[in-house]
Amino acid sequence: MTIMKVGTLHLKLLRDLFRLKGQALAIAVVIASGVMTLIMSVTTLEALSGSRDRFYASHHYADLFADIKRAPLGLLERLQTLDGVSRLEPRVRAPVRLDVTGFDDPVRGVILSLPDGRQPNLNRLHLLAGSLPEAGRNDQAIVSDAFADAHGLRPGDTIQAIIDGRQTRLLLSGIARSPEIIYQAAPTDLLPDYKRYATLWMNERTLANAYGMKGAFNQLLITLQAGADVDTLIDELDLILARYGGTGTQTRHDQQSHRFLEEELAQQRAQATILPAIFLAVSAFLLNVVMARIIQTQREPLAMLKAFGYRNGELARHYGLLAVLIVLLGWVAGVLLGAWAAHGLAGIYAEYFRFPEMHFHVPPWAMALALGVAGLAALAGTWHAVGRAVREPPAEAMRPPAPQRFRRTWLERSPFGRALGNESRIVLRHLLRHPAKASLSVIGIALSAGLLLMGAYQLSAVEEMLDQQYRQVMRMDIELTFSDVTPARAAGELRHLPGVLVVESWRRVPVTLIHGHREYRTSLLGMDERPRMRQVLDPQGRPQTLPVEGVMLTRFLADHLQAGVGDTLEVAVKEGRRQHLKLPLSALVDEPIGVGAYLQRDTLNALLNEGPAISGAWLLVDSDQQAALNDALHRMPAVASIGMLSEAERGIRDYMDETILMFALVFVALAGSIAFGVTYNNARITFAERARELATLRVLGYTRAEVARILLGEIVLITLLAIPLGWLIGVGFSALLNQAFSNDLFRVPLTLPPYAFGFAAAGVVAASAIVAVLVIRRLGRLDMVTALKAVE
Repeated sequence: MTIMKVGTLHLKLLRDLFRLKGQALAIAVVIASGVMTLIMSVTTLEALSGSRDRFYASHHYADLFADIKRAPLGLLERLQTLDGVSRLEPRVRAPVRLDVTGFDDPVRGVILSLPDGRQPNLNRLHLLAGSLPEAGRNDQAIVSDAFADAHGLRPGDTIQAIIDGRQTRLLLSGIARSPEIIYQAAPTDLLPDYKRYATLWMNERTLANAYGMKGAFNQLLITLQAGADVDTLIDELDLILARYGGTGTQTRHDQQSHRFLEEELAQQRAQATILPAIFLAVSAFLLNVVMARIIQTQREPLAMLKAFGYRNGELARHYGLLAVLIVLLGWVAGVLLGAWAAHGLAGIYAEYFRFPEMHFHVPPWAMALALGVAGLAALAGTWHAVGRAVREPPAEAMRPPAPQRFRRTWLERSPFGRALGNESRIVLRHLLRHPAKASLSVIGIALSAGLLLMGAYQLSAVEEMLDQQYRQVMRMDIELTFSDVTPARAAGELRHLPGVLVVESWRRVPVTLIHGHREYRTSLLGMDERPRMRQVLDPQGRPQTLPVEGVMLTRFLADHLQAGVGDTLEVAVKEGRRQHLKLPLSALVDEPIGVGAYLQRDTLNALLNEGPAISGAWLLVDSDQQAALNDALHRMPAVASIGMLSEAERGIRDYMDETILMFALVFVALAGSIAFGVTYNNARITFAERARELATLRVLGYTRAEVARILLGEIVLITLLAIPLGWLIGVGFSALLNQAFSNDLFRVPLTLPPYAFGFAAAGVVAASAIVAVLVIRRLGRLDMVTALKAVE
C-alpha cells in the first residue's frame, strides 16, 4: 500500500512538473544564475590562488624586500644573525632603457642580477627557452617572456640597452618567468604594457660593474623563519640599512605584482559572496511566491489525497521534491555554465598573470557548496508554503474558500475611478482587493529591475572611471622619470626638445604616512601650485589649487588612515636625511585610480632641506613630432624611463573590457533572464488563478480581445508599479557592489546615468511584452467548460 501511495505521488509529481514546465524553467534560470556566478568565481579563485602558491613555493619567492642606495656585501654576515631571518639574497637592480629593432617607441625596464652562471637562491627563474647566462660572459641576458612574446624575440637575438647612461649590446641567452613578476607592469603603471616595459636578468659581476656596484648591492631579498616577528625584524633591518640609503623594508603586500594579484583574488572572493547571494535570495523569494500560489490552486486535489490516507509528511515531501527537482535543474545548468565561463576566463587571466601553469577545474567542494546553498534557498522559499498547506484539515481544504467580503475601494468611489471603463475597473479592483498578492508580484519584478540596473551601472561606471582618470586627472602625453634627483633647470632643457608644447616638473619621495595606529606606505608628490598636466579634483570634478601648507590626500587613503581635514599626519621620509615630518591634512581629492599624497613642489623641497629639485616631468607634445622627440629623449642619459600615457590608457581599457565589462555583460544577460522568469511566473500563476473569472467574462459576452486587455492591463500596471521600486533596489545593489570592489588600486565611482535607469526599465518592459504575447496565446487555448466547472 505504501509503495502504491509513493508511486501515485511520483506520477502526480511528474504530471505537475510537466504542467508547470515553463514556470519551473523560469525558476531554474534564477537558481542557475546564482550557481553560475558562484562556480565561476570560486573556480577562478582556486585557479589563481593555487597557481600562485605553487609558483611561490617551488621558486622560493622572498618574504621581504629592502631597497638600498648602496650597501657593501660584507654587511650580509651581520644581517644573517638577525632573529627571524632564514635566507638572504643580495642583488643589483638597475633601471634600463632598451632599443628593439623595428620598434620606434621608447622602451623602459629593469635589470636584475643573477649569481654568475647559476640560479639565485630566492626568486628563482622559470626558464621557458634557452639557458642562464654563462659564467664569465658579460654580454648575455635573460628577458621576461611577456616582452619577448610582444616583440617576437628568441634566444640568440640581440637588443641595445642603456645602463647608467652607457649603451651596451645584449645577447639573449634565454626567456624566463619569475614569481616576483607574475603581473608584469612598470612600477608607475597600473597595467602591463608588454611592448614598452621589460624585465631582464644578467650575471651579477657584469651588472655590478656596469652600474657602479662592484662589491655592493642595492636590493636585498629575505625569507623568514617560522614564527618570526615580522614587525620587529623590519624595524631592525630599517635601522641597520638606513645609513646605506635604505628606503624601508617591504613585505610581499607592497610588491606590485603580488599586490595586484591579491586585489584580484579579493574581488573574486567578493564576487563569489555577493552576487550568488543576491541571485539566490531572489530565487528563494520567487520559489516561496510560486509554491504558495501553486498549492493554493491545488486545494481540492490536496484535500482528496489527505482524505485517501496520505499523511502530512508524505505530502510535504511530495511538494518538497517538486522544489528539489527545480533546484537540481538550476544547479546542473549553473555548474555547466559556470565551468564554461571559468574556462573562458582562463585565456584572459593567462594573458595578465604569467604563471608556469594554471589549471581551471571546478572543485568538487564548490559544486557541493552551490548545491547546498541553492537547496537552502529553495527550502527557505518553500517550507512555509508547503507547511501551511499540508496542515489544513481535509474537510476544510475540500470546501471552497469562504467568499471574501469586498467593498468599493476609495479609488472606485473617487471621480477618477468612476471615469474609468469597465475593463480598467476590473483590473484595479482585483489588485486592490488582493494587496498581498499584488505586492509580492511588484516586489518580484522590482528585484529583477534592480539586477538590471546594477548590471547597467557596471557598464557605465567603468567608462566613467577611465574618462575621469585620463581626461581630467592625467592630461599629459609623456611622463619622464629621471635616474636621480635633478636640478629644476632641467625642465628648461626639455622645453627646447622637438615637439614639446608644455613641460610640468614634479618631485616624488617615498614616505610612510602615519595617523594614530594606522600607517600606509606611499609617496609624496610635489607639483606646481596649480598643476595642469596632473590635476587634483574635488568631489564635483573641479581642479584644485595645492595648499601653501599641508598635504592633500585622496579620499580613499584618508579613510584608510581614519584622518580628516585638519588632522596632523606624521610623515616618515624614506630617502635622503629620512626626516620625520608633521604635516596637516589640508584637503581631500577624489581620484578613481590609485592613491596619493600631494603638496606644492617648493614646499616639499624646503621640507627636505634641498634646493629646487625634481624627479621627473610631464610633457604635452605635438604628435606630428613624436618620433623626433623619442630620438632626443633616447639620447638623454639622465632619463631613466619614458611613459606613454596613451598606451597606458589603452592597456587599462583593454583590461577592463576583458574582465570587468565582460562580467557586467554576463551579469546583464543573467539579470535579463531573471526579469523574464519573474514576470513569466507571475503572469502564469495569475492566469491559472483567474481562469474561471476570465471564462465567465467570455460567457457574459466579453470578446477575447476585451478579456486579453483585462489580463494584460494587470501585467502592465504591476510592471509600471515595479519599475520605481526596482530603481531603488538597484541603487542599493550598486552601492553594495561598489563598496565591495573598492580598493587602493582603483575605485569604480558610484555614478548612475539616466540611461542606466532607462535600461532597467526597458529590460523589464521587454520581458513583460514577451510574457504578454505568451499569455495571449494561452488565453486563446482556454477551455471555458473546464474552467467554469471549478469549485466556487
